[in-house]
Amino acid sequence: MTAIHVLVAVFAVGPMAILPMIALRGIREKQAPLVDSMARSTFVFSLVSLAVVIFGFGALGTAPEQRDWSFGSLWIWLSIVLYLVALGLMLGLVVPTMRAAADGLRSAADSVQSGYSKVAAGSGVATLLLVAVVVLMVTKP
Repeated sequence: MTAIHVLVAVFAVGPMAILPMIALRGIREKQAPLVDSMARSTFVFSLVSLAVVIFGFGALGTAPEQRDWSFGSLWIWLSIVLYLVALGLMLGLVVPTMRAAADGLRSAADSVQSGYSKVAAGSGVATLLLVAVVVLMVTKP
């Protein structure tokens, strides 16, 4: 169960964090189809990343009792909170802003630059939160 949890984290959360960076290049180069594609892909990978939590719960439930891990463990509940904040940023700010930027590029609107800043800031903070989750998962303080 832990192996599946880690594999899904690598193959779902990784793209969720990296794809907005490609969208930023698309905004700079005024490539609406690329930005739109990255918005869709980021949305899908963000939803798929929920499987990480599900398999994490499974790994927690099947962990040997001598490990004494529970939802009351600081590193577990803090990881969940940080992940949910990162997911909220991606789905509530980054993806909608990328969609708006793609629409703005199609209509040659001037508001695209503000979209760039929001995508950069939102995805940057979300990525830092995800890095913090990885550190918590590895160190288990």
